[in-house]
Amino acid sequence: MSPPPWLRALAGRFVVFEGPDGSGKSTQFRRLSELCTAAGLTVTTVRDPGGTPAGERVREILLDRALTGMSVRCEMLLYMASRAELVEQRILPALQQNHLVLADRFVPSTLAYQGAAGGLPGADIAAVARVATRGLMPDAVVLFDIDERAAAARLRPLLLDRMEAKGLDFHRRVRQGYLDQAKADPRRYVLVDASKPEAAVWAELLASLRVRAEAFASPRD
Repeated sequence: MSPPPWLRALAGRFVVFEGPDGSGKSTQFRRLSELCTAAGLTVTTVRDPGGTPAGERVREILLDRALTGMSVRCEMLLYMASRAELVEQRILPALQQNHLVLADRFVPSTLAYQGAAGGLPGADIAAVARVATRGLMPDAVVLFDIDERAAAARLRPLLLDRMEAKGLDFHRRVRQGYLDQAKADPRRYVLVDASKPEAAVWAELLASLRVRAEAFASPRD
């Protein structure tokens, strides 16, 4: 079966995948990247934090379970430092070449994890994000939503990184933070029920993205 033609409307767009740990977004991320490549798009995939030499070093620090005393404000600034390199070195150059850029996490993660769950004011995070990203905003944010208990059941306890190991109450606040963002910006956010079987999640993702891709055919706001 050939890839659907509407995928071509994603060329030159910046699409971010978001969701709580255990939501299954990484699996769907890989599937979409492969499908878009098969459709003839040039796809640049990035992960946040990471994606550049400096960013990967920062990622190691952020996910190190030995660093139990790191403050939330320090976390936020480290994420933004990695993100600044990612935007400068990978994302903006790819968009300028009309690539589809798929990002595994971006600023919405910081708003959910360090903001809603960690207690930092959203306005502070947004102010730093404007500097780090040069004001870059995703064309679409795909949010894979799942209950925190169901998400935790999908993770392997002995392999949890520092952020994954923060407990159910923390991840409940993360989920609510994401849902609040989606409610506040429904034109940008695509909400996908990640509690369904993988095939059903994939079908819902494609159906939702098709609606956004058709909207992309109209002039940018």
